[in-house]
Amino acid sequence: MTTRVWDYLAEYRAERLDLLDAVETVFESGQLVLGDSVRGFEEEFAAYHGVGQCVGVDNGTNAIKLGLQALGVGPGDEVITVSNTAAPTVVAIDALGATPVFVDVREDDFLMDTGQVAAAITERTRCLLPVHLYGQCVDMAPLKELATRYGLAVLEDCAQAHGARQGGTIAGSTGDVAAFSFYPTKVLGAYGDGGAVITSDEAVADRLRRLRFYGMEKTYYTLETPAHNSRLDEVQAEILRRKLKRLDTYVAARRAIAERYVEGLGDTGLVLPKTVPGNEHVYYVYVVRHPRRDEVLERLKAYDIQLNISYPWPVHTMSGFAHLGYAEGAFPVTEKLAKEIFSLPMYPALSPDLQDKVVHAVREVLSSL
Repeated sequence: MTTRVWDYLAEYRAERLDLLDAVETVFESGQLVLGDSVRGFEEEFAAYHGVGQCVGVDNGTNAIKLGLQALGVGPGDEVITVSNTAAPTVVAIDALGATPVFVDVREDDFLMDTGQVAAAITERTRCLLPVHLYGQCVDMAPLKELATRYGLAVLEDCAQAHGARQGGTIAGSTGDVAAFSFYPTKVLGAYGDGGAVITSDEAVADRLRRLRFYGMEKTYYTLETPAHNSRLDEVQAEILRRKLKRLDTYVAARRAIAERYVEGLGDTGLVLPKTVPGNEHVYYVYVVRHPRRDEVLERLKAYDIQLNISYPWPVHTMSGFAHLGYAEGAFPVTEKLAKEIFSLPMYPALSPDLQDKVVHAVREVLSSL
């Protein structure tokens, strides 16, 4: 039996009755679009983060896109972010006609090198977009200082950091807005697509609600700003309400798995994830490094273990972003990491036996190199 890098089936079996009740609740409610479940989830997700407003949308990519749009980002503007991220971060910027401007990441924790941001700011810069990668937070203090100094907005990409904290402050509550994905693999995952934007700015939240609903205020007859349909589904919202109550339990399980990986692999020479002092990591993925990554992965195939690389191709090297004009070698740390990183299985229902299987296989492969 293949050991997968992510699997929802064990979790589904454990939570099945509650999840099916969530579906029944919506079907019996009499309202299938933007009803009580979406409103309830928005209120509860905002409260979890200690902010005033949450606007549910259809996916994490649109959460970033609409968040930027609500902040006034548009054609000709520049948004500073990283190339070591999932492509949707950059797709969302590009979709607005804005220009993504990249800085490199730090080699030890893979997070945005905030020391490079000031030099990347120009008169066209409108927003800073840190990506809280793999489950922990970018250092927000220097970004907030730069934003204040230059009059910039800050949007936090929290797609991989549900429940993560920095200095006790929860991810998503520091910037002007924060975007979340609820894709099924996420720390807080739906059973399909979903996303949300949180903010404490009521005017921004009002713009977001219009932007997710064709640009209309409340009905189909009062269009103000032309936009698309980007609503969070009522069924997914009710499922997320149920799962939000278990989010801290999911995070605790992920941390326990991470601790077992340290116990089992800490003496192998494999570079394990580093938690930045002051950060509380939630281990969305468990990313490790080895200089002979491809050889390690090839040998692990014999053990029937599915692994993943997040991410094998930095965004600036993708043909779809060739128009940005970055040459290979532009971001040496990002490009080096792309050749060395891979992810071990990580999800709350990963059993100790399956994790032992992974540890045993990795140890055998590394000892044979």
